[in-house]
Amino acid sequence: MGRNFRPMEKITASSLAKINLGLEVGRRREDGYHQLTTLFQTVNLKDRLTFEIRPDGEISLAGNRPDVPWDEANLIYRAALLLRQACGRRPGVSISVNKTIPPGRGLAGGSSNAAVTLLALNRLWELHLSPEKLHQLATFLGADVPFFLHGGLCLGQGKGELLQLLPELAPAWVLLVVPDFPVSTAMVYGEFDRLSGFLTSTGKESKIMEFLESKNFLTFKHLRNDLEPVAFKIYPQLAEMKREMAAAGAELSLLSGSGSAVFGWFQEPSLAQQAAGRFARNYQVWLVETVGREKYWQELGTGA
Repeated sequence: MGRNFRPMEKITASSLAKINLGLEVGRRREDGYHQLTTLFQTVNLKDRLTFEIRPDGEISLAGNRPDVPWDEANLIYRAALLLRQACGRRPGVSISVNKTIPPGRGLAGGSSNAAVTLLALNRLWELHLSPEKLHQLATFLGADVPFFLHGGLCLGQGKGELLQLLPELAPAWVLLVVPDFPVSTAMVYGEFDRLSGFLTSTGKESKIMEFLESKNFLTFKHLRNDLEPVAFKIYPQLAEMKREMAAAGAELSLLSGSGSAVFGWFQEPSLAQQAAGRFARNYQVWLVETVGREKYWQELGTGA
């Protein structure tokens, strides 16, 4: 007698954060985004999402942080709704989130959550959508979302959705230092546009491409984030955090995305631990590790 297989009814998945190992910003595009060149890197700071089939066809969302809207505006809800519309059916799901990645800090927790939602529900709802279709849906949700369908180290261009999967760098420790205030991405980019006559990367030599072409770790130290002058002008405290990180021995210290998290890249764990102790007196800190692409898929746990 053949074995009967019951459809999957529940998936619990991890959703990882990212840092930007360099962010070069061009002028604003007609679609409102900016032309970017960036290096995305996943790190093992993570949220946990649980997806459970609802037979009534409803989509419900709840989470543990009161500073996050758990409603139709949330990218998780929007991803589930978009996927359901794409499949032409009305499956339901109950989604609960145990969130650790702080919002509004440039670590892309919301984008990561959205990508994991696409992957998990594609399996839970047995939709069998292709990677190309999932990428298309991810691009519709946000510029950073497609990256989290891959993880590891990627070159991002266009608005961030044009991805090139890159060989991994040597594993490293990353110290994330997070102040008690978020940063408005819209405000930072708006000020960048106002000052773009002398801040834009247009015409500048790309330090990211120089690093990738030379494969010389010395050029890694010259990677830059073009949003730092604007963010540091609005929030001088962030500039001081970066200076302290460099003084603590980080091989690279940058604002991640538009901030407000500042990270330090360390090859030497003892230096990273010493720096973490110093920053922990005044800030929330996480000492995490980089996550390569193979390990990223193991960490996700979506079965995709």
